[in-house]
Amino acid sequence: MHRFAFLFAFALVVAACDSADPISDPTPLPVQTATDVEADPVTSTGDGPPASTGRYTLYDLDENRIVLSSSEEDPDVRAQDSTSTAWDIGFSGTTIVLNGGTSGPGETVAQILTEAFANVTEAPAGGYVADGENECPAVETPGGTFPGRPLAVCTGSGNGWYGYSSDTNLIVPIPGRTIVLRTTGGDYAKLRILSYYRGNPAEPGTTESRYYTFEYVLQADGSRDFTSTEN
Repeated sequence: MHRFAFLFAFALVVAACDSADPISDPTPLPVQTATDVEADPVTSTGDGPPASTGRYTLYDLDENRIVLSSSEEDPDVRAQDSTSTAWDIGFSGTTIVLNGGTSGPGETVAQILTEAFANVTEAPAGGYVADGENECPAVETPGGTFPGRPLAVCTGSGNGWYGYSSDTNLIVPIPGRTIVLRTTGGDYAKLRILSYYRGNPAEPGTTESRYYTFEYVLQADGSRDFTSTEN
């Protein structure tokens, strides 16, 4: 009798295990790339030196697409898109803004880590700031020294994502710096600027500037893990 009861209980356990949902394997997160995202490239008016417009290109990381290009001139379109939460990050020249704080209606925040992109496997739990909340160093330019704008990603050579060489007159991403963001929707992303020049050339030379190529990983399940997501 006892032996029968044991076999019956064992059969129930096996049946329960067989009927349970199979455990899904983690899915590696893809590295997405954005190429030649224009950032208000300078244009010549014919009457003087090339000039920028001060407009931003706004980018949606979830959809890996441009929401608003700096080439869009219609003020109504620009006002509608720039005041929406459809974008996460914006580019104009070497300046990067986020959709939050003083730059937008969203809640996107970020920080720069002095760690290689591939080595950032988890987003930090804290340390994020919105545009308007940061303390940025002064910006040194050939025309003088200017106070740093309180952006989450500071501008100026050596202050944020890039360095400038007066010898080569080139803007070059600083190795080992990774931007980590928390979007308005609560998702985490890590991002690395690869190039500031059109076509991402190995040697920019006279290549057009103000065209970003960057790569990023977006974790859409709300966790801080950049390695995988559960199916």
